[in-house]
Amino acid sequence: MERIKVGIIGTGFVGTVHIDALRRLGFVEVVAVAEANEELAQKKAADFFIPRAYGNFHDLINDPDVQVIHNCTPNHLHLEINTAIIQAGKHIFSEKPLGMNRFESSKMLELAEKYRVVHGVNFNYRMYPLVQDMKHRIQKGELGKVNLIHGSYLQDWLFYETDYNWRIEPKYGGATRAIGDIGSHWCDLAQTLTGLKITKVFADLSTVIPVRKKSKIVETFSENREPTDYEEIPIQSEDWGAVLIRLENGASGVFYVSQISAGRKCCLNIEIDGSNQSFYWNQEEGDRMWIGYRNQPNAYFMRDPNQLDPKCRGYVLAPGGHPEGWLDSLKNSLLAYYRAVLDAKNASNKKPDYATFHDGYDISCIVDAIVESQQKGKWVKVAR
Repeated sequence: MERIKVGIIGTGFVGTVHIDALRRLGFVEVVAVAEANEELAQKKAADFFIPRAYGNFHDLINDPDVQVIHNCTPNHLHLEINTAIIQAGKHIFSEKPLGMNRFESSKMLELAEKYRVVHGVNFNYRMYPLVQDMKHRIQKGELGKVNLIHGSYLQDWLFYETDYNWRIEPKYGGATRAIGDIGSHWCDLAQTLTGLKITKVFADLSTVIPVRKKSKIVETFSENREPTDYEEIPIQSEDWGAVLIRLENGASGVFYVSQISAGRKCCLNIEIDGSNQSFYWNQEEGDRMWIGYRNQPNAYFMRDPNQLDPKCRGYVLAPGGHPEGWLDSLKNSLLAYYRAVLDAKNASNKKPDYATFHDGYDISCIVDAIVESQQKGKWVKVAR
């Protein structure tokens, strides 16, 4: 079988982990990268032993050998680049969020369906083996009726006033930051696990650090900066947020997010309380889930391929006791996506395990409703 040839647009942190995950699949070959200029593209191509480098995304898209393209650029570039990829008839895997808002996401979804390309968006937490196992347990009725859902996603990478990133600026990241960047992952996880849509939201978002110091130095990680090395920037996007939610079955829930919680690196957790038992999972301890009972001892279930639901054993990459994590969940997302690429001519209506543009659009609708709720100070129905 000839390997699928792939191009990567954007080679920052996310782009490089896409390259790593793709190479682990075996039947996929990264043949080209594109960057903002020729010099950077050549450097990245040399660093990763990729044969072709392009100084703009148009040239990569027009490469006749490239069959699938990953868009790993900042949020504000997704609509333009994804549109060009789709109109060229290439299959596409986009970083999240799909668009800056639900209107952009809707345009891309409609276009992808029109051109009949295989489309995916990177909500990779759903692809942890135990998340997939939990999903199947809920589908089989082990949890019972979903009564409550709650959790959080906490980080500290914007803890200091001198911490700065393009995501902070609405013109690049969108109208929301913490909710759009990490709250979107929690919402996708909640809907994936329960099989239920979030229908209403009530938000309380807060900018804890109202002014940040943006470095005037292009190079990062410089430790000895004088006060004159910074430009003070008023901040409009939120550092923290809490959101009450309602699911389509009437169940209530709440989640909160933070990018300023010292010591919390990537603490995504979720608990679903049902009429039979409760399930809890924490991404930083992704190889185990907690099962809560009323009339018997609680239990921890460890990831072991011999104990998982047969439908998700294919996403287990190592024997029990050998930890798997974030990079492995991305590999699983791409494995599921590229299986769909291989079988594109025989595509079925079955909902895939990986997130598609349908999911990307749906999460954009939820995020937009959260922004509207914050602005209006009341419950807002999710418009889809």
